[in-house]
Amino acid sequence: MSRLIRIVGFIVAVLLTSQVLNETQVKADKRDETIVLSTLPQVIESVDINKQFDWAGEIMPSNFDTRERLDRELSVNAYWQSSTLLNIKAANRYFPVIERILAEEGVPDDFKYLAVAESNLRNVVSSANAKGFWQFRKLAAKEMGLEVNDEVDERYHVEKATRAACKYLKQLHRRFGNWTNASAAYNIGPTNFSRISKKQGEDSFYNLNIGEETSRYLFRLIAIKEILGNYQNYGFYIDISEKYPPLDNYYEVTVDKSVDNWGDFAKENGVTYRMLKVYNPWLRDHSLTVIKNTYQIRLPRKIN
Repeated sequence: MSRLIRIVGFIVAVLLTSQVLNETQVKADKRDETIVLSTLPQVIESVDINKQFDWAGEIMPSNFDTRERLDRELSVNAYWQSSTLLNIKAANRYFPVIERILAEEGVPDDFKYLAVAESNLRNVVSSANAKGFWQFRKLAAKEMGLEVNDEVDERYHVEKATRAACKYLKQLHRRFGNWTNASAAYNIGPTNFSRISKKQGEDSFYNLNIGEETSRYLFRLIAIKEILGNYQNYGFYIDISEKYPPLDNYYEVTVDKSVDNWGDFAKENGVTYRMLKVYNPWLRDHSLTVIKNTYQIRLPRKIN
């Protein structure tokens, strides 16, 4: 009996020793893994697409094709760090303005991300000479009620251009039946979208075999929405002090007669020429000819 007890005791001791060794090895492995990860410049992980996505309240169909197309855009934008980082900072300045106008115009809030996709929230010029946050070409801008000439280009006026974009998007929504199709048509143009839809006998963007830019466009919008709306989940950590502040500390003066030189105008009003143009980027020349119109010019109260 005593021999049996010794044998059992020996077996228990061996098992306990083995368990301790295994736990020690696991801890060592985890420690080594931590050391390795901490020495890497970054950790690359696949983005999570195992959930439901939507655009403007319209559910994205879930199949291998749509998920892989979204996976591409999520991966590109999640790991395009510099661009995404700057967009997060700029969103703090411009989203409140855009969100207010979208709500007033009855356009879904998600369309603020369309401005990100179009221009990265900057007054840029495309190779096709589309301009501003919403990338209007000259004819389309005028059709939507924007003033465009050598001295004034309201495609660079964030508020007015946003209202024009809302007007255009609502037209596209009425024509193509939903916000998903309207977004694709915004990218490729309504005539092209209608032609391709009729030729292929499809009335949903997701079922169209369309050119690569537009094929990626809607998924890019969804990806930008997902990342900017949950940026910490994608490894972006930005203090509120690092985000760009709104340009809301200004007052307006009414200009109802021609201005010979904006530089002189700026000095007379105690601001620099640079700040005059920062607050009024739609002023495109050194002077302004006023015949019947009046213009509201923004002047900063305090320059930081």
